[in-house]
Amino acid sequence: MVEFLESISLLPLVLTFACYQVGLWLRKKWNHPIVNPLLIAVILIILFLLATGVSNEFYQEGTKGISWLLTPVTVCLAVPLYEQVKQLKKNLPAILAGVAAGAITSLFFVLGLCLLLGTDNQVTVSLLPKSATSAMSMVLSEQAGGIGTLTAAVSILSGVQGALMGTGLCKLLKLTDPIAQGVALGTASHVVGTSKANEMGALQGAVSSLSLAVSGILTAIFMPLVLLLLK
Repeated sequence: MVEFLESISLLPLVLTFACYQVGLWLRKKWNHPIVNPLLIAVILIILFLLATGVSNEFYQEGTKGISWLLTPVTVCLAVPLYEQVKQLKKNLPAILAGVAAGAITSLFFVLGLCLLLGTDNQVTVSLLPKSATSAMSMVLSEQAGGIGTLTAAVSILSGVQGALMGTGLCKLLKLTDPIAQGVALGTASHVVGTSKANEMGALQGAVSSLSLAVSGILTAIFMPLVLLLLK
């Protein structure tokens, strides 16, 4: 059975799209933050691989094309930036200050947690860029000697977590300003958080798009400095 399934070269792509469509269908049926299409797709794919015995290596090899598209898809986020450029210029100092605070806090929080738990340096390096978008975090991790796949998994988990909890946390903390909402989601939860920000409003989506890009740049700048503390 496993040999037959792994002989179907398009199986990984078909499986990915099918599971995501199931997630979208469930999202339309139950419009609740926890019903996240990406999270549902990940769970369904894992269950399928475990149930059938199809190897993760076969699945990863068959979905390389999707992974390659991460970078151009991220660049497409420039569209909402253009549409909201006036508002972004007006609030640029506050946005940059918020993103800088969030990116630096994320790096030092992860470092402190790893030191507290006693994780080895390779795992620590892999976790540090978690709040950058996957396309950037994997490169940063691998260049510093981290595990790219672990970084990607944690980065996606951070994004899904932001999409699930973002709206609730904004209500809990009474964060009603669209600029602040966009900065929070984009800085902490990159592309997945930005998709949630777009659902909240066009301005939130544009600010989140800018925030994830700046957050990635700042992570690339400050991460080598944080790594000096590990030596």
